[in-house]
Amino acid sequence: MKIAKTIQEMREAVRDARRGGESLGLVPTMGALHEGHLSLVRAAKARCDAVAVSIFVNPLQFGPHEDLANYPRDFAGDCHRLEGEGVDFLFAPSVEEMYPETSVTYVELEGLSKRLCGGSRPGHFRGVATVVAKLFHIVEADLAFFGQKDAAQVAILRRMVKDLNFPVEIVVCPIVREPDGLAMSSRNAYLNPQERKSALQLHRSLNEVERRFQQGERDPASLIEAGKNVLAQEPGVRLDYFSIVDPDTLVPVTGLTRNALVAVAAFVGSTRLIDNAVLTP
Repeated sequence: MKIAKTIQEMREAVRDARRGGESLGLVPTMGALHEGHLSLVRAAKARCDAVAVSIFVNPLQFGPHEDLANYPRDFAGDCHRLEGEGVDFLFAPSVEEMYPETSVTYVELEGLSKRLCGGSRPGHFRGVATVVAKLFHIVEADLAFFGQKDAAQVAILRRMVKDLNFPVEIVVCPIVREPDGLAMSSRNAYLNPQERKSALQLHRSLNEVERRFQQGERDPASLIEAGKNVLAQEPGVRLDYFSIVDPDTLVPVTGLTRNALVAVAAFVGSTRLIDNAVLTP
């Protein structure tokens, strides 16, 4: 596995692969890799001749009082996992490499950036869009792989790719869950044993919405209330939002005649977790 620490090194490494006509897949990550990340790597390997992974804890997508300093990092372990999966290239730049002091350019998706997580984390999606745009330019991948757990991020990036004419296909892979249903996340490492149990309530709330939907309930407000009621049964969970939205625009839906995204974000202790499900009429 070729490890590149600078933009120039990464461009040169993938350029050599592209000269041979190989298709290239990109899996952007912030490290602390788990089975969810590795499922994206495997999906990329199944569809592409070569696979590049990026590890970069992006400061632009963290707010002033969020967990940037404490975000889990395990570079040696991540390298071992990626080598085991047969990854070809690892891009692991420094903050200074990605954002020189002279940088003044950002990518902002008007309106879209303020929905779901963007409503409670101002600037978050600007940071996501900016760093992913830079990665797309640096790596020039044919396909980029993201997890369904970050469904709002996927909507943001799909629109960015469309509006800015990036020659890359966004591939979305299913949520990977623990055996008890908890969506895999690097932030799960923050949870103590009691919080780990409380965190299951997010998945239970989505299951309740899906159950009622399967039984014929089509009123979004009633389904949202049902999901919130499940969350309220667990005192260790503090709700951020529970919404049913259009999966492309992230605008709340008034009816359920087409696919809709049920998205939840909540604090378990001091840890903010997200999860979602798709309702298909």
